[in-house]
Amino acid sequence: MVAQAFINVFNPYCLFLIWFGTMIGIIFGSIPGLSATMAVVLFLPLTFGMEATNGISLLVGLYMGGISGGLISAILLKIPGTPSSISTVFDGGPMAERGDAGRALGVGILYSFIGSIIGIVALAFVSPLLAKVCLLFSAADYFSVAVFSLTIIASLSGKDMLNGLIAGLVGISLKMVGMAPIDAITRFTFGNYQLLSGFDITVLLIGVFAVTDIILTGFDRKHLSDRFQKKGYNLKGYGVTMKEFIEQIPNALISSVIGIAIGILPGIGGSTAGLLSYTMVRNTSKYPEKFGTGIIDGVIASEAANNAVIGGSLVPLLCMGIPGNTVAAVFLGGLQVHAISPGPLIFDKSGEYVYGIYLALIVSSVFMLIFERLGLPVFVKLLDIPKHILLPIIMVMCCVGGYSAGSRVFDVQCILFFGLLGLLFKKLKVPSTPLIIGFILGSMLEENLRQALQASHGSWAIFVQRPISAAFLIVGAVSVTWTVRKNLQEKKAAAAKGEEIDTSEEEG
Repeated sequence: MVAQAFINVFNPYCLFLIWFGTMIGIIFGSIPGLSATMAVVLFLPLTFGMEATNGISLLVGLYMGGISGGLISAILLKIPGTPSSISTVFDGGPMAERGDAGRALGVGILYSFIGSIIGIVALAFVSPLLAKVCLLFSAADYFSVAVFSLTIIASLSGKDMLNGLIAGLVGISLKMVGMAPIDAITRFTFGNYQLLSGFDITVLLIGVFAVTDIILTGFDRKHLSDRFQKKGYNLKGYGVTMKEFIEQIPNALISSVIGIAIGILPGIGGSTAGLLSYTMVRNTSKYPEKFGTGIIDGVIASEAANNAVIGGSLVPLLCMGIPGNTVAAVFLGGLQVHAISPGPLIFDKSGEYVYGIYLALIVSSVFMLIFERLGLPVFVKLLDIPKHILLPIIMVMCCVGGYSAGSRVFDVQCILFFGLLGLLFKKLKVPSTPLIIGFILGSMLEENLRQALQASHGSWAIFVQRPISAAFLIVGAVSVTWTVRKNLQEKKAAAAKGEEIDTSEEEG
């Protein structure tokens, strides 16, 4: 299988697709408002007619390039190109302002590569072990895993936990449109035969992420024709000496481990990993007061973590069919299109494709390292493209991508509907990630619930009698309880602080 994977990946056409995907991903990541998710979503329909390894390799390149490309605008413009690059702004922006933009870019590119490689190594070694454990899972266990994943998403909503739960339930409800998975009962079609097959994941993703962002940007008409201002930079090498490289090894390792761990947990994403690793490195540093003033430690912590998330997010995807983040959710759709079923048996049934993913990730990381270093002048010029020219082109691509998903005009209409739904979520400050994860996990939740109840003859006790199932339910309950308690404590502290301010004002 390994030899076949080498043959499939290391051929001119597949290598070209990886290079092309990485290049396009970096461009999407470097332009504020675009993202790795949008890049993968828009190019997903193009992979339908490709051979499996070629199509998946293209998506891998888009994923890798899209996550890393966000550092370019984060450093040059102090605007994160992707959510994963939020914490890169903290030190990368100040470095650019004082004339060290070249060094910040070089360090970010180098440690993006290092974080990616560490994540890929972890993916290669952890996935087979986790797959063996997953063979012990029954339908009841998988149901509890899905519930646990949903509770994690809800708890990550912080103070808006209720909104996170609502979004997740909406996603599950949308997945239930059409025919039931076991007995084929028609549900929520309202007499429309177009809804018999339900909603396509590609259509939902294009609508909620791409169309919603286009509409929101269109409302801000004052800045539609604005051109971004470039920052000057000079780059020699990758911006670090050998001594600094050795000193930053613990930083890179800790940040990468955090990124892998966050990636494995469903629904969290690179932005959380970057912020968590940045906070961890700052708190353990000998000079925490320098963070935020422009030091390479902060850039390294952010970029190593958010790129390590890539390998981590594919661990639950390949072994359990659970996407670690939104991009992985789209990637899951790409696997399913090519009849590759993630799960414990994927290494036996589709081993050559799994090893092909590993190799494609490594090749894409190398292309990313070289292409970002050589292409910086081009990327900066791309940031000058006015939005009133860029957004209509993206909108056309969205409609073409939606039509390609099912060759139906109805899917294009659904894209606009989901775009308006995403806009409503934005206005109500409801997170959209739980919606996507709920949609992805909806079928897993329902199918395993019904199968478990059939196996137990309708007894709900099966979910607490099996150790694995009970453990996931307990951890999920603890997660929600801890979040609720934390929110209540924060509200009490805020109320007490408000009372102190009111008292001081009255005394004054």
